[in-house]
Formats: sequence, structure tokens, C-alpha cells
Amino acid sequence: MAKQEKEQQMVFGIRAVQEAISAGKEIEKVMIKKGLQGALFQSFLDLVREHNIPFQFVPIEKLNRVTRQNHQGVIAMISPVTYQDVEQIIPTLFDEGKEPFVLVLDHITDVRNFGAIARTAECAGVDAIIIPETGAAAVTADAMKTSAGALHTIPVCRVRSLISTVEFLQGSGLKVVAASEKGAINYNEANYRGPIALVMGAEDRGVNPKILAAAEIKSKIPVMGEIESLNVSVAAGILMYEIVKVRQI
Repeated sequence: MAKQEKEQQMVFGIRAVQEAISAGKEIEKVMIKKGLQGALFQSFLDLVREHNIPFQFVPIEKLNRVTRQNHQGVIAMISPVTYQDVEQIIPTLFDEGKEPFVLVLDHITDVRNFGAIARTAECAGVDAIIIPETGAAAVTADAMKTSAGALHTIPVCRVRSLISTVEFLQGSGLKVVAASEKGAINYNEANYRGPIALVMGAEDRGVNPKILAAAEIKSKIPVMGEIESLNVSVAAGILMYEIVKVRQI
């Protein structure tokens, strides 16, 4: 990515970031120099917390590596998409007479996998993608490029707690399908009819045990070779299109 393109996605300095937040810009995260103090900084931090914006305190060296601009100890990353509210999307889908099909990405950290999954999800007619606020790949320029524009069209919902969100989805009538090598049933033998929330976990950790335990269906994809698991974007594609196939019968 070109340096100019990177810097177009950033805002530097306390007052500039405050203005961006107040203007309704979608902030991906804020990096703050360790040790910043003072009344102005405290009001800034209060604003960040009030808007539930992910932030982290980092050494000054990290900020300097991100940009050579005069950042004044604060850098905000601007998201290229506007996040949607899952609690508004689901009732709207039902009101439109649809059977919701949403994808929950449980702390998938690789932006290219994220983008590839989003591309397949858009092609498969997924209604929304749900990601956690922290600990997961962000909607970056690389993710946008890998998605071939899908992230411009498919709603993305960023939530504080995936566990609470899964509970909300179940309470709204969606059947939760968790992909896991520990699944009790092969992916092509499950009943995917009705409203569905498909949960894909990170390649290293898999689906959160609490979400896995709560899932109505635990699907596994048989692996015949010596490698233990598929790339998560490939696995997601297999499962999404199996759901599409069942729904078209």
C-alpha cells in the first residue's frame, strides 16, 4: 500500500481525533503514547471511552514507526466502512420476510483471510458479518482489496461481546452453527434450514468454547491428509455454500 494511502486512513493529534469522533467518523482504533497526562488528554480519553472506541497505550517508538507526521502522541485509524448495528439488522431482515443468514467471525486475525471470507460471503448471499471490537482483523485497505469490494456492500457489525451477540441471535430465532474439528456431524449432513448464524473460529484457537457449547449444530469438515485443518477462508467457503445448497433444495 502506498504511503499516501496509509496516511489517508489516519488522523493525528488529540484535537484532530476529537473532531473526527465528534463528526461521526468510524474509528477503527486509537493508539496513545504511554504516559500522556493533563486535562486535555483526560477529556479526550473520556470521549474515546464514551464512544466505545478500541484504544491501546503504546511506546512512542511504535507511533513514530506508523507515521513521521507530528502525531502529538495520538494516532487514530479510520475505518473505510461504517459499522452496522446487528440488533437493528436482524429484525429488519425478518420484517422483509427473509430468513437471516449471518456470519460470525470469532477472532480471525489475518486481514487477507478476512477479506477472502467477506468476498465469498457476499457471493453466497450472507446478510451480515459480525466481528469483535478487539483481537480480530480490522477492515483495512488490504482487507478491502482482498474482498474485491465485498466489504463495501455487505454489512459489517462490530460488537463488544461475541458471546452476548450469539445469545441475542439465538433469542431472535437463529440457529447457531459452529465450525469445529470436534463437531459431532459432517458439514454435509446437518440441517441448515431456517435462520442461520455460522460461526468460524481462528485457525489457532477455533471457536470460543462457550459459543461452541451453545451452538445447536457443530459441523466438521473431514480432513483426509496429514495437515490437521483447512485454511479458515476455505473452510468458511465450503460451509457457506453447503448452507446455500440446502436452502435451494
